[in-house]
Amino acid sequence: MQYDPIKRKLGTVFNRTPRLRKLFYRLLDILLLRSWHIRKAFKLWEKEQSVPAHILDAGSGFGQYDYYMGKRHRNWHIKGIDVKTEQIEDCNGFFQKIGFNHVGFEVADLTKFTEPDTYDMVLCVDVMEHIEEDEKVLQNFNKSLKKGGLLLISTPSDQGGSDVHHDHDEESHSFIDEHVRDGYGIEEIKTKMKNAGFTKTEVYYQYGPAGRRAWRLSMKYPIIMLNTSYLFFILLPFYYLITFPVVLILNRMDVKGNHKTGTGLIAKAWK
Repeated sequence: MQYDPIKRKLGTVFNRTPRLRKLFYRLLDILLLRSWHIRKAFKLWEKEQSVPAHILDAGSGFGQYDYYMGKRHRNWHIKGIDVKTEQIEDCNGFFQKIGFNHVGFEVADLTKFTEPDTYDMVLCVDVMEHIEEDEKVLQNFNKSLKKGGLLLISTPSDQGGSDVHHDHDEESHSFIDEHVRDGYGIEEIKTKMKNAGFTKTEVYYQYGPAGRRAWRLSMKYPIIMLNTSYLFFILLPFYYLITFPVVLILNRMDVKGNHKTGTGLIAKAWK
């Protein structure tokens, strides 16, 4: 299933004014379960920060997490990087318009990017599943963090992440075509982070039973409809009007629960 064309279309729609862009960020914060988990982890971490922090958003996309962090801390320094030039230019333009001079973006390849001992936290949301050379990227993150710095990752798990299904030939396929791997096992990603030089790790499941249902309602079914025809953009507000209360409840249940298994992972590692 093609996801990037839909993201570009959504970006075009919500980029017309800064107010629409902020509304878009708010909708992503509410609908995307991974955003709930990232915000929860970020709030726990920010309590430990006594001085202005330097943060790297590795694979910044639309910039929604940079806006969230930048709004909470105007004296922090936040850099977003992405391989897509158009998204970087778009984010720089928007953040300059709203006066977020402490937030900046640049084009970079995560397999090559390092800024030694610079960042207190590296945030990497739904990016690692797109990168073949993941161990190299983890090494680069480790080099770029200060001593004691945190790497915070959200990624699909090997327990059905990317909504993997099997065809008649028993070959697995990710729901999102752009993924190079369907997901990580907990021990697999812990080992890779330790091999990259991290001294402490913590990995746990997200997207348990409630979260999987929420994801299908908030993301999978709308993406299927939009891949069929962009005319469904007209119906989306009505669809979300009906499903929004259910998604809100399911997201809350997932973020408050401890899951024995799940289709997503939150992985933390400290330098």
